[in-house]
Formats: sequence, structure tokens, C-alpha cells
Amino acid sequence: MKKYLLGIDIGTSACKIAIFNKQGEVLASENGDYPVYYPKPGYAEQNPDEWWEAIYQTINTTIQKAGIEKEEIAGIGVDGQSWSAIAIDETGKVLTNTPIWMDTRADAICKRLNKEIGDDAIFNLAGNSLQPSYTTAKILWYKENLPEVYEKTYKILQSNSFIVYRLTGVLSQEKSQGYGLHCFDMHTGTWNEDMCKKLGIPFHFLPEIYDCHQVVGHVTEEAARLSGLAAGTPVVAGGLDAACGTLGAGVIHPYETQEQGGQAGGMSICLKEYSADPSLILSFHVVPNLWLLQGGTTGGGGVMRWFEKEFADYEREVGKNTGKSSLALLDESAAKVNPGCNGMVFLPYMAGERSPIWDVNAKGVYYGLDYSKTKGHFVRAAMEGVAFSLKHNLDVAAAAGAQVGELKAMGGAANSRIWTQIKSDITGKPIAVPSSDTATTLGAVILAGVGVGMYRDFEEAVEMTVKVKRYHEPNMENYKIYQERYKTYLELYHNLKNTMKER
Repeated sequence: MKKYLLGIDIGTSACKIAIFNKQGEVLASENGDYPVYYPKPGYAEQNPDEWWEAIYQTINTTIQKAGIEKEEIAGIGVDGQSWSAIAIDETGKVLTNTPIWMDTRADAICKRLNKEIGDDAIFNLAGNSLQPSYTTAKILWYKENLPEVYEKTYKILQSNSFIVYRLTGVLSQEKSQGYGLHCFDMHTGTWNEDMCKKLGIPFHFLPEIYDCHQVVGHVTEEAARLSGLAAGTPVVAGGLDAACGTLGAGVIHPYETQEQGGQAGGMSICLKEYSADPSLILSFHVVPNLWLLQGGTTGGGGVMRWFEKEFADYEREVGKNTGKSSLALLDESAAKVNPGCNGMVFLPYMAGERSPIWDVNAKGVYYGLDYSKTKGHFVRAAMEGVAFSLKHNLDVAAAAGAQVGELKAMGGAANSRIWTQIKSDITGKPIAVPSSDTATTLGAVILAGVGVGMYRDFEEAVEMTVKVKRYHEPNMENYKIYQERYKTYLELYHNLKNTMKER
């Protein structure tokens, strides 16, 4: 009997493979690592073949760990990071590393196209301003800088559609990742050939569009040999990681909102009708006939991963003796510091910044140092800075008419109780925390479950699988303190942005 679902999450620092039962319980999960390459300032790229190698090896390990038969897997869902530009030739060969969502090398191309075509014309069709992080300008960067790649390109794929292709041999583009290309009509979910011509993107580069839960193909004999999957297992089109995480957090109704604590930060507000804002990001939800108004930042859980890697040698040594993780020990040091961090403020612009300021030159900044500050101040200021970036996006969304109430947290950062409470205090919003570590892969398998008929619909799937484990109410006394620090946060960027641009 086919009673399990397998989810694949293509993250920035690693892939996650997880096997779930129908109730949304994890039988086994494993991660597979791969690098990010930073060959020049403003560049951030990955090798999609290294994703695939890590994924098929990790699928093998996860199936063995789960102790199930491969034939018991009813379907596979794949989610992935945004705004890839994976160029493949007619044989399926990857022609070059793909710039990823942090990459800003195409800034000059965006400025030129916005002037030549008109930024309003682009925004009115695509629902998103043209920025270097998106797929669009990366394709044209190939044309201008890697003509040998551009000439051999047969299709441009997104991260999840590339893995779906490796699994099934089928080329696809699903709706939630369409927002990476500004020839994608965000009103109708279709390609616009006229805008393709204006942008200079060959129409034949673009794969056929599928609904995210639609079965696009089945595991091939070759993919089965590599991964340990059963040949013929159905694979759905999948979706954007943030959108799958939104589904996995239980957000399927208008104005329900996910708070993202993965490598990137931000939020996703569910909308029933098209509503775009040039400072934010608009995509289709992985659930049909819904949109997501998103805030996407470069500084999310990745800020603490960076801090832990560079400054937590002591905590790692202590952890060996206490059994505590270095991140848990950093949490403890942050908890000893007062809300507002005694005047210390952090700007979390660690790879430029996306919404709502869209500044490729933005830099990370610690402000307010003096001899009284401790490592705990640095940790708490980093957490507060990420929370301020979340508030900034929520405030812009509110000004655009998208008022939200409760936030549903997902991602590794949601495991930190103090960080989640800081976000609640700074935003003034209650935060519910379901299974934070598995929300994204859960969203991917819900797509598969609906696609193969294991669930009647998305309502049944969410009701059956999403369970809130913690709840945080905002401390309004702390909220008042943070309102003053938030003013400093905004002023720091305003006063430093010209200096950032000059460096």
C-alpha cells in the first residue's frame, strides 16, 4: 500500500529530504550539503548538479533510515529556493553555475531595462519591480557576458523544476516560481510573449506552465537507480520554498500570514485577489487561485548561522561538555540582555537587501558599541535587527492595505524561543509556531498528497497535518521600547545609504 510521501527541499546551504505519513508526521529526514560560491563581489552562485548529487544520495539514506519499502512512497513533492536561472542544453546538460537569489551582478542590466521599457510597464504586467535578484536579468547577463552559454541554452529552469527534470525527464515551470521572470503575467499565470520580446528573452527558453500540485511525470529508471526510489513514482511540479513553507505552516486563507525564519527572512501574506506593491514581492501561492504578498530579506536565520560560524568557538567547546548546541548557548547569552539591547542596533543587510529597500549596496552594520557591550549584546542585536526588517516589510504591506493579525512561524529560526518572542514583541503580533523545521518539506508533500489523491483537497491536508506547538503573545511594554529602537534602525540606513553606495 502506498501510504507515504517524500519531500525534497532545495535550500541555500543544504537540501533536506523528509518522508511523511498521511498525518504529517516525519518518519525520517536527512540533510545533504553543497557549497555557495562567491567568485566576485555581488556574485553568489551554485552548481545545480551538486544539488542533484546531494539530493539523490540523501534520498537513499532517508529511505533506509525510515525503514520503509520504496514502493510505499505514493508521491514526491519538490520545493526550491527562488530566482535561479539554470541554463540547460537540449541534452539536459547544465551549461554554467546559476546565480542564486543573493546574486546582484545584473544590477546595471535592470537599470537599463527599467529605463528602456519603463519600470511601470514591467511592474504592471509582472507584479514585481525589476531587480537584479530576479531570474530575468540573470538570463540577459548570460547573453552579454557568457554568449557561449546563451547560444547553447535550450531551457531556463528554476531550482525545483530542475530537480523534477532530473527525476522525471520532464521540463516544467510551475506557477509559484513564475514571478522570477518579468515576462510572466502575474494576473493570469501565463507567459506574455510580447514582454519576452521587449526584455530580449527568447520564448523557447520558457517551459510549459503547470499547477504546483499537478503530476508532471514519474521517476525514471536512471533516477531510480541513483536515488533508491521506485521507478514510476509520481512527481508533482512543486513550488517556491517560501510558498511551500507557507502552506506547511497552514496558511491557505486570505490574510493568514507566514513568518519566515530560514536562511532568508520575511513574510508571506495570503491574498485572494491580485494586489502588488513595488516595494514588496508578489507570487502565486502553491495553492490554486491565491497569491502571496511577500517581504523577502537577505538577513534571516542566515545571520545567526554566520554569527555562530565566525564567533561561537567558545560555545561549541562548552556544548561538547553540556550537550547543548552552540545556538542554544547563544540564545542564553541573548536572554541576559535587556530588550532594546541597551542602545545597540544591527542592520541585517548581509548580502545587500531585498524588500522593501531593494539596495544591492546595503551593508550589515552594528551601531551603539561601547565597553559595556558583551557577546550577548551582539547576539541579541542581530536577532532584533532581523525582527526590525520583518516589521519594516509588514509596515509597508499594511500601508498597501494588507493588514495582518497572527503570524505563523516556520524555518529553523522559529526553534529559538527568545528570537520568536523578540519578533512578536517588535511587530506587536502574536506568533504561532507549528513544526518549524519541517514546514517547507511538509508543504511540498502536501502538494504531492493532493496531486496523487491522498488528500481530498488542501483544507483536509492542512487540517490533518499542521499542528501548532507553541504560541507567543507580544509583550507590549517591550513593544514600546522597540518602537524607539526601530526609529534608530530606519534612521541608520537612511543616513548611511549614500556612504554604502560609495564603497
